[in-house]
Amino acid sequence: MRIGMGLLQPRPLAEDNENRASRRPILLPAMTRVRSPGSSAPATKEEQPVVYLIDDDESVREGMADLLRSVGHNVQSFGSAQEFLDSKRPDVPGCIVLDVRLPGPSGLEFQRTLTKSEIHLPIIFISGHGDIPMSVRAIKSGALEFLTKPVHEQQLLDAVQTGVEQDRARRQQARSVAELQDRFGSLTPREREIFKLVVSGRRNKQIAADIGLSEMTVKVHRSQITRKMQAKSLVDLVRMADKLGISTKTA
Repeated sequence: MRIGMGLLQPRPLAEDNENRASRRPILLPAMTRVRSPGSSAPATKEEQPVVYLIDDDESVREGMADLLRSVGHNVQSFGSAQEFLDSKRPDVPGCIVLDVRLPGPSGLEFQRTLTKSEIHLPIIFISGHGDIPMSVRAIKSGALEFLTKPVHEQQLLDAVQTGVEQDRARRQQARSVAELQDRFGSLTPREREIFKLVVSGRRNKQIAADIGLSEMTVKVHRSQITRKMQAKSLVDLVRMADKLGISTKTA
């Protein structure tokens, strides 16, 4: 795989065979090396994102891996979708660079498999054919980007950076929701009932009448709810309810 003129291009077959034994990682020249956009201080080892390359063409995988590693990405390469599924993946942010035409199930079929398996890594498709209908299907199914070969280096780097940041945000959101679910789970059944009425806009007096309690008792429950949910205001409770998927429509 040649890196130059902003493109990742396959080697001629003869050159590939001649140099296979002595091949070394190919990096961009120091004066022209492309930098990953928005890069900052390196992440800790536990948080280091991973870019997963899935392509049956070894020279393509090596070329992309060389480029991505040259700007500091951690890369894992696979020759098939099944190899990826069988691998042990670290619990860190990442994205997938996926060839749309793979032996066996296509990249689009694999995309559906990932969705069913609840693997939510952003997908960047690459293809040797400018198939517009295929690219439209991929994007509609949730793909982040659809790039055609030869791949422009900066386009690949931009897409990977966007994918990693998107997955990092998704993971943070998932952690936030899990924490809220734990807080909500700490509420008593009565507190959960009152929580739902509070976020729907019911006043203490109305809630008391609805569930047959005194207004003072409702106020005590409401105070407990606010403390356990770590909310500072009614607005906070409404936002939490929205994240938890609890209806906030006025009753």
